[in-house]
Amino acid sequence: AKQGGQNGFQLSIFAYDPVADHHALAHAGRGRRTLPGAPAQSLLLQKATESISHEGGQRIQPGSEFYRTLHDWIAQGMPYSREDEPVLERLAVSPQDGTYRKGAKVELRVQAHYSDGTSRDVTHLAHYQSNDPGIATVDEDGHATLGNHSGEGALIIRYMDQVEVARITIPSDTTLPPEAYAELPIHNPIDRLNYARHKQLGLLISENCTDSEFLRRATLDTIGRIPHPETVRKFLADTSADKRNRYIDQLLGNPDWADYWATRLNDLFRPNTQRVGVKPVYLIDRWIRRKLRENTPWDTFVRELLTATGSSHQHGPVALLRDKREPHTAGAFASRIFLGVRLECAQCHHHPSEKWGQDDYYQLAAFFGSMKRKGQGISPPISGEPEYWWFQPGGTVKHPVTDAVMTPTPPGGEPIEIPEGTDPRAALVDWMLQKDNPYFAKAIVNRIWSAYFGIGIVEPVDDFRESNPASNGPILDWLAQDFVEHGYDLQHLMRRILRSRTYQSSSLPNQTNAGDHRNFSRSLRRRLPAEVMADAITTATDIAADYTGLPPRARAMHVWNTTMPSTFLDTFGRPDASAECPCERDPAPTITQTLHLANSRKLTDRISLGASRATRLSKSELPPERIVEELYLATFSRPPTQAEQKAAAAAFAYKDATRQTATEDLLWALINTAEFMLNH
Repeated sequence: AKQGGQNGFQLSIFAYDPVADHHALAHAGRGRRTLPGAPAQSLLLQKATESISHEGGQRIQPGSEFYRTLHDWIAQGMPYSREDEPVLERLAVSPQDGTYRKGAKVELRVQAHYSDGTSRDVTHLAHYQSNDPGIATVDEDGHATLGNHSGEGALIIRYMDQVEVARITIPSDTTLPPEAYAELPIHNPIDRLNYARHKQLGLLISENCTDSEFLRRATLDTIGRIPHPETVRKFLADTSADKRNRYIDQLLGNPDWADYWATRLNDLFRPNTQRVGVKPVYLIDRWIRRKLRENTPWDTFVRELLTATGSSHQHGPVALLRDKREPHTAGAFASRIFLGVRLECAQCHHHPSEKWGQDDYYQLAAFFGSMKRKGQGISPPISGEPEYWWFQPGGTVKHPVTDAVMTPTPPGGEPIEIPEGTDPRAALVDWMLQKDNPYFAKAIVNRIWSAYFGIGIVEPVDDFRESNPASNGPILDWLAQDFVEHGYDLQHLMRRILRSRTYQSSSLPNQTNAGDHRNFSRSLRRRLPAEVMADAITTATDIAADYTGLPPRARAMHVWNTTMPSTFLDTFGRPDASAECPCERDPAPTITQTLHLANSRKLTDRISLGASRATRLSKSELPPERIVEELYLATFSRPPTQAEQKAAAAAFAYKDATRQTATEDLLWALINTAEFMLNH
């Protein structure tokens, strides 16, 4: 569609503005599109039936039900509505949930329910869309044809301003005997709920991962670094049954835990220094790290962040206000980060596949409408002046179309009465923290789950909606309830995940799950994030990188500003310094990363320096076999196989090779492998 419409004729997207649409059809252009005295001669009908030339082609058959409806409406004088006309309240679709065989046909029926208690079959009027054409396709009359491979999908039904979803499940042709699941260990309810889903889909979880695989993966996922060789040796030698649980507790008590998760949270919260100034960015980074070191409960963390006031040069959370300056941007940001609900596209029109409209968007913005500020708004990076933010009663947010003053209302909730003199933001947080809140706990649980599994139970992690169903709703529900019951403790949540048999599954597929990426039947191999990869090389070489503005031997996890120069971090995908939070990282490996590892002079220098691991081992009394073992423990967190030991030891016998050059070459080769770059 053209910006501004065709010859001045423009209808709203998804009919989000019926008043404007009615004016455009009935009155705009001196009413030339409709002729009540001769309805059949109206341009609206002539073009839609292609009785006259029309670029859009024929949209309505002459004499059809749709034609007669429009014809009669024009003959009646194009009324906007009737007096006391009932309001559409909800849709009901059947079947709403179903498990079907491959290639099956499903006929949907849609019923519209109105405020006067009446209902109407609108199957032929509704709009249908499949979220995965490989699972199901659907025509304009609600006839769905299912695909020929197993999985889950959703059929989105929209009528007027209401949206409903029908869920489709196609199980695998493979059926497994009950004893295949009965013998699987259940470490906690995560496993029980996961196996139940696998039974429906014909999946069987992969074997338990090896100790070395668990050790490296859990350490990377929890504190963002690879284990030291001595840690690996002790863990592999430990024969006690509870050693994994004890090691999980050690990880969650490790000081590096706060720095790693601060880096992950900063992808959500860190403003651009060019927008808010260096000092506010530094302060919010320090604030996040301090809160994590104290293991601050998530509810307290969010309350302090969303209700912040004060100077941007004294209190870290004020940087978020300084960055999300307008009520509507602050509201949309809070919804996406803390509720997992994307309202941004409802800023201009009704969400195409969800219930959210402009009212929802600006009603949420109203919670931030009473914030006042003074001082320099946009700062130069270094010399910016502070900005002061505070709550002052009386602020309002207006609807951009109707100009109506919006009542503070959370997404999917009821309007909230704000007591006089009370900060509406506090009321929003109070609503979030109600135990039965449908979004708050699930949103952070889903984010943490995604960090450990590489994919969320709801994916994308910040796109909760009926038309994007969870792959395993019962797991999400249980974990969220457990998280709330244990005081919003992030470490408790992570302990639940780490201890599950689901997390501890191998990455090697079996015959049932080779094609599964959504149902947690095996561990998904993932490339290490930029900062984690950088620190992994520091551990492997035992030589730290230099970061401008940080002390010697600082880790990449201590970098608090994406503008701090680092070719390595940029190559391995840290967020663009100009990107607005939340920042999404591309986890896919690239040829640039491979070339950088193979050709970086800085990397080869770190390998060969006098204090490096390679130099220290080459000058030791250890035989070549032990040097090889030490290097494998330092990079892969496992000893070499016999074949690897034989191939590596041969490097020491090459012509003109020395212990120093052979050790350096071997360490360089191990760092350049996929096994080093992936999380096991």
